Amino acid sequence: MRVDSPSHRIPSGVWALGFVSLLMDVSSEMIHSLLPLFMVTVLATGTVAVGIVEGLAESLALVVKVFSGTLSDYLGKRKALALFGYTLGALTKPLFALAPGLGLVLTARLLDRVGKGIRGAPRDALVADIVPPELRGAAFGLRQALDTVGAFLGPLAAVGLMLLWNDDFRAVFWVAVIPGLMAVALLLFGVREPAHRESQKGVNPIRRENLIRLGTAYWWVVAIGSVFTLARFSEAFLVLRAQQGGIPIAFVPLVMVAMNLIYSLTAYPFGKLSDSMSHRKLLTFGLLVLIAADLVLAVNDHWGTVVLGVGLWGLHMGITQGLLATMVADAAPADLRGTAYGFFNLAAGLAMLLASTLAGLLWDRLGASVTFYAGAGFSAVAMLGLFLNPAGRRSSAAR
Repeated sequence: MRVDSPSHRIPSGVWALGFVSLLMDVSSEMIHSLLPLFMVTVLATGTVAVGIVEGLAESLALVVKVFSGTLSDYLGKRKALALFGYTLGALTKPLFALAPGLGLVLTARLLDRVGKGIRGAPRDALVADIVPPELRGAAFGLRQALDTVGAFLGPLAAVGLMLLWNDDFRAVFWVAVIPGLMAVALLLFGVREPAHRESQKGVNPIRRENLIRLGTAYWWVVAIGSVFTLARFSEAFLVLRAQQGGIPIAFVPLVMVAMNLIYSLTAYPFGKLSDSMSHRKLLTFGLLVLIAADLVLAVNDHWGTVVLGVGLWGLHMGITQGLLATMVADAAPADLRGTAYGFFNLAAGLAMLLASTLAGLLWDRLGASVTFYAGAGFSAVAMLGLFLNPAGRRSSAAR
């Protein structure tokens, strides 16, 4: 690789934040990939309890995301809030290992999601603060790629340790504490907040004039991001489709590993490409890939078809997720970036809840194929919105 390549010019703080995300994802996914089985087999809870725990946790995280981003703008500090969020997440890991029943599992899960909600918006705003505008796409792509590496290393580590230790859930949960604490230490000592943030304290981001100042271009990015999320719903439906195709249960989780592997391999190259290409054109390409994934998954449940559909799904994620984060940074004023990411994450989270509920209803009543055809339809709506999106037109003109 040439010395002056974009990856060499990305500030060290972005690399550090990427590895922080990687380590915390390894820690979290080691637990979350096993938690439903742990609750049902060890704690003897029902599947309804699993749904309640997950629903409450994700709903709470949605609310926290807005407030943490807004607070980071008001204080003029990102790192302290991100550090608090990562620390809270790391400290929940021993609670899973110690849990004698559902009560402590619910407490740990809620606190874990609160930590995720607290750190998300300030961390993304910090990336935007650290990196120069011409490298934002590459920087967000790099952070997302490293984050996704953790998303598939965590489940792989969990499976390996479960085989090694004869399905000892609690032992695996204790091991998950280690990468969580490493993530906190790396953020504490490996990331420095830009000094100019100090002079921007005291902004009240939720005043009406500040929300208006976010601008039409930003709110269009929020709208497009929400429709994107409606189009792709939860990846849990990829797992269900794989199970329908007769893939042995023990190997079904590898579907998500494959998806995240492709996601991680493509996030940085497409993030780098977004720095020199029209955002609207790149998002359109990402939507075309998602439509292809939905149509492939709708055709049948043969394992080969499912693998192709899952691969296209991962490619879509690599193309679009870092790009959307870049577009938020481009559209929002610097002193309102935390708030901007908070509202963007809230809208995407609500869209995910709605999309997953709708997908479940379609799946139960009309079948899996209709669910994926509906996803393709939402993708077409999002594509139409791109051509009405002032942010997309501005990005195109700039390139």
